[in-house]
Amino acid sequence: MTKHTLYSTPFGPGPSGNRSIPYARLAPLTTSRDFVSDIEDDDAYFFRDLEAQGIHLNRPQVQAVRHFKGPLLTLAGAGSGKTTVLVCRVAYLLAVHRVHPGHLLLITFSKKAAEEMRDRLALMPGLDSGLSNTIQVRTFHAFCLRTLRMNGFDQDILSDGRYQQIVIKRIMLSMGLQDTYQPEVLMSLLSSYKMQLIEVDDLPEKTDEEQELKQIFMQYEQWKIEQHKFDFDDILVKAYQLLQEQPDVLRSLQRKFAYISVDEFQDTNTVQYEIIKMIAQHHQNLMVVGDDDQTIYSFNGARNEFILQFHEQYHAAKTVTLDINYRSSSSIVGLGNAIIRHNVQRKNKTLLATKQSVCGPQYIRPTSSDDESDWLISDIRSKVDAGGCSYGDIAVLYRTTSNSRAIIEQLILHNLPFVDYGNSDSFYDQWMVKPIIDHLRLAYERRNIEAMEGVLPSLYIGREQGMRIIQEQEAVQAKKWPLIHLLGLPQLKDFQKEKLKNRIRLIKSLADMKPLEAIQAIRKDFYDAFLETNKRSKLTHHREMLRETLDELESSAKRFDSVEQFLYFIHEVAEKRTELFVSRRDHAADKIALMTIHKSKGLEFPVVYLLCAVEGNMPHSSALEASHLDDVQIAGVSKRDKEGAALEEERRLAYVAVTRAKAELLISSPLFFRGKKAEPSRFLVSAFSGADSVAAAGRALPAAVKAAAAGKAAAAVKSRPASERVAAWLCPSERCNAWARISSPQEAQRAAKACPLCGAAMHKGSKQI
Repeated sequence: MTKHTLYSTPFGPGPSGNRSIPYARLAPLTTSRDFVSDIEDDDAYFFRDLEAQGIHLNRPQVQAVRHFKGPLLTLAGAGSGKTTVLVCRVAYLLAVHRVHPGHLLLITFSKKAAEEMRDRLALMPGLDSGLSNTIQVRTFHAFCLRTLRMNGFDQDILSDGRYQQIVIKRIMLSMGLQDTYQPEVLMSLLSSYKMQLIEVDDLPEKTDEEQELKQIFMQYEQWKIEQHKFDFDDILVKAYQLLQEQPDVLRSLQRKFAYISVDEFQDTNTVQYEIIKMIAQHHQNLMVVGDDDQTIYSFNGARNEFILQFHEQYHAAKTVTLDINYRSSSSIVGLGNAIIRHNVQRKNKTLLATKQSVCGPQYIRPTSSDDESDWLISDIRSKVDAGGCSYGDIAVLYRTTSNSRAIIEQLILHNLPFVDYGNSDSFYDQWMVKPIIDHLRLAYERRNIEAMEGVLPSLYIGREQGMRIIQEQEAVQAKKWPLIHLLGLPQLKDFQKEKLKNRIRLIKSLADMKPLEAIQAIRKDFYDAFLETNKRSKLTHHREMLRETLDELESSAKRFDSVEQFLYFIHEVAEKRTELFVSRRDHAADKIALMTIHKSKGLEFPVVYLLCAVEGNMPHSSALEASHLDDVQIAGVSKRDKEGAALEEERRLAYVAVTRAKAELLISSPLFFRGKKAEPSRFLVSAFSGADSVAAAGRALPAAVKAAAAGKAAAAVKSRPASERVAAWLCPSERCNAWARISSPQEAQRAAKACPLCGAAMHKGSKQI
C-alpha cells in the first residue's frame, strides 16, 4: 500500500503563511456548585441532588433548566448537553414547581432518543420509573398516532416501505408506466408534498409527467382509503386535520399539556411545527431545543426558518445559548467554528471547548478514491494493532452513498468488521448502474433471463411483454442470442428494429473489451442519452447525480483487465455484503461504522474519518446548480436564492461531519475525484485562510447572500493575489526545493519520482502557483 503523509492543514506541505490552526477557547470550569447558593437560591436543593448524581450544569444550562413560564428558544451547539438539559428541566418542573407529570409533553424525533430520555428521567432526583412513565415522552409520530386512536381512528399502519413500493409498482403497471419511475423516489416526493401540507388534489398537472405523477398519487391515496390504511405521513397529516376540524379535541390537548418541550427543533417540518404551535397556542409554555447550524434535512421538509424566526412567532420568547462543547477536543471544536461561521443565515454563536487537543485534525491528499480506501484500511489497522482504539471506536463518513463504494469493497476484501448504515443493496445494484452491468453479463451469459429483463427499459420495451415473447419464441426455436426474438414484437417500427440489432451487436463486442472500455462504449452508444432524454428520470434525479454514479462505476472498472474478472468481483462483493448485512443489527459488536453524514447526526465517535472532502462532492455539485430543485425541496426559498440556501446547507453538513469526532479527526481530499482534478473543499480552505468561503463560491450565491457576506470577505479578497493550488511532486531537499506539476491521473498513480535536479525521492503534495 502507498504510504501517505498526514498534514496539519488541508493544503498539504509548504509554507503555512496565515494558515493558523483554528482552536476553540477553553470554557471556564464553573458549574452549579460554584454559583447556585444554598443560602440565596431556594432551588439549591435540586442542583445539590443533581451534583450528587454527577450532573454538574454550567450557567446557560442552569438558566434553561430554571425556565418556567412562556416560550424559550434553547440554541444547543454540537455536544453541548441538550439531552441533559431537557431531562433536568422536566425534573425541575416536577420537583421545584410541583407541576403534575400528566401536564408535561416532551417531543423528540427518534424512538431511540425517546427511550433514552425515559431512562434518564427515571434516574432524576425525586423520580422513579413509575412516575417517569406517566410523563408523555414521545416521537411526533407516536404522539399523533395516540391522539388519532383516542379519537376513533383505527386504520392499520403501513409500516413496511417495501410493501408501499409494491403498491406503487402495481399502480404504474395498471397505467402502463412500469419501469418509468422509481417507486422509492415517488414515495419520497409524495412525502415532501404532504409534510408541506400540500394536498394531492392541488398538485400541478401542466406537463405529461406532472399529470402522470398526480394520477399515481391519487390512486395510491384512494387505495389506502379502500384498504383502511394509513402510512407514516398520514399519521401527522390526519392529526393536524383533526386539530383543525375538531376544536374540542384541540382544547383538550391544550388543557392537558401545559408545558411542552421539543427536541431537535431544527428538523421540524411544516406539519409538525403547525401541530405544536396549535397545542401551545393558549399557554405558550413552549421550550424548543435545537441547533440551526445542524439543519441538514431540507429534502425531508425541515425548515430552518422555524428556529431562525422563532422570536417573530413568539415575541416574548427568551433565548439561552448552550455554547460549551463537552464532546470534542479544542482543535475539532475550533475547526467546526471556523467552518460554520461563514454561513449567513444562522444564529451567531461560537462554541467553547472543555478538552485540550492532543493532536489536531489531520489531512491527507491521496491520489484517488481507491488510493484513499487503501490508505484508510492501512491506517485503521495500524491504530487497532497499536491498541490506540478498537474497531467500534471508528466511524467513516461520506457525503453520498456512492462515495462508499471503494471503502466497502476494501473492507470486504480485507475481512475487516464493519456495519454499513446504508441500505443492503450493492453499489452495482443501484437502478442506474444495474442496466450497464446487465449488458456486460449478457456479453458472457446470453441466456441470463434477469440480465435480459434489465436491458429492456433502455430499448423502450416493457419488461412483461418483452420477456413473454422471448420465452414463447425460445420454446419454439432457440436462438444463439434470445434477444433477437424481440424483432417479432408487432408494434416495433423499422428504426426500432435497427436499434435492437445494433444493441445486440454492441453486446457481442463487449466481451473482447476491457471493462472500462465496455462501460464507456455503452454510455457513448445509448445509455447517457437514454438517461438524459428521459424526462421522468430527470424529474427525480439531477443529471449531475446520475453522472457521478456512472463515473464511480468507471473508477471501479478500470482496475480490471477483463469484463469477466469485473463481473466475478461484483458477484463476490454482493455475496459478502449480503452476509455482512445480516449481522448489521448486532450494534454492540466491535465494528467500524460506515454512514453518510446525514445518518451520523446525533452520534459521536472517538475516531472519525471524513472521505472525499473535495469540491464537487463537498459542496456537492448539485448544490451549485440548485435552481433545478422543486420548491418543496427547499421550502420557503425563491428559485433565485436556492443555490445560496443549498450551499449553506452543504456547509452545515461539513460542520456536522467534523463535530462527530471526539478525539481524532482525519479528513481526506483526493487529488483526483472520479478521474478529474479536485481541489480541497472550500469549507476546509475557508477555515484556514481567514477569508470567507463564499468569495470562492462566486456565482453559486444569490445576490442577498453575497451582499451579507461581502463585509466579511472584502479585505481578504482585495489583498489576495490571483493564484491556484495544484497537485505536485515536491523535492524534500532544502538545498534543492524543486517541484513538478502532477498533470494527469496516470502520473498521480506513480508511487515515486526522482528529482530531476538532485536525484532525491520526491513526494506528493501541492504547490501554490
